[in-house]
Amino acid sequence: MTKEISEDIRLKNFSISFFSITLGLIGYALVLQKAEHILKLFHCYAYVLYLTIAVFTIILTIYLIKVFNYPEELKKELEHPIKINFFPILAKIILIASIIYLNINMQISRVLWIIGTILQLSFSIIVLSIWLKNSKIEYHHMNPAWFIPIVGNVIVPIAGIKHGFVEISWFFFSIGLIMWLTLFVIVFNRLIFHDPIPEKLIPTFFILFAPPAIAFIAYVNLTGLIDPFSRILYYISLFLLIFIFAQVKMFSRIKFYLSWWAYSFPMSAITIATMLMYHKTGYVFFKILAFILLIILSLIISYLAYRTSKAIIYRELCVNEE
Repeated sequence: MTKEISEDIRLKNFSISFFSITLGLIGYALVLQKAEHILKLFHCYAYVLYLTIAVFTIILTIYLIKVFNYPEELKKELEHPIKINFFPILAKIILIASIIYLNINMQISRVLWIIGTILQLSFSIIVLSIWLKNSKIEYHHMNPAWFIPIVGNVIVPIAGIKHGFVEISWFFFSIGLIMWLTLFVIVFNRLIFHDPIPEKLIPTFFILFAPPAIAFIAYVNLTGLIDPFSRILYYISLFLLIFIFAQVKMFSRIKFYLSWWAYSFPMSAITIATMLMYHKTGYVFFKILAFILLIILSLIISYLAYRTSKAIIYRELCVNEE
């Protein structure tokens, strides 16, 4: 009976943030696919892609079971000032899958892109509306995770332009870029002039350099150019990466949380952006940097997989976070 109750509670506490694991894995699969074409590495992204699909299926199934058994918990997460930002991850996962399938099956890629784009627009409107109307949201709730609902908009053009949706791609790029700039000022103001963010959210600092990196990739796909504006996007992302890495002591002190997966996707974004810089400019510096970032990313993904597995075995996850 005790075990049954325990499992029941764990199911109830199964958070929407578990999808960040899938986001990290599919981002890594995309990096390996690009590395195969640009850096001429061996073919291995398919294995990570299959693993991602399996993990996504398991997480989605468990979450749907939770929603069916505890529908009130879904409402609580939608009203939670932090957890609500993880729902748009579903759209990002599908959009990244559409990018991967560009080189596998264009029809599947197109279907995934349409589904992901509709979800992304829906989540953007829903989340912004909740931000606007939710009286429970206070300034101290603000953290880099608030970028998550917005970053997905600049992912849309990457595959969208390949499928011929030029104006729609520019539409989403514009939303993502302007909203990122707006939130960037607000988030930095909160980080500098207000109380430190909770320990479990410290890994979300990595999200800071993801939006400009993705915006750079999207812009280059939209224009086909490495121009002054694209360089600004890339180099601000690179600077933020260096800045975050300089805070290594802060990251080394925190214990394991599911939020550690925030280390993964931003690293995938800057790695792909760097490979694209090499592909477009031919500068050896970017090739070397891309290899270094790929190695760091691979180590991060490996450790996160190990640490998450350990946390699951020792029942460190799905505990009451309230």
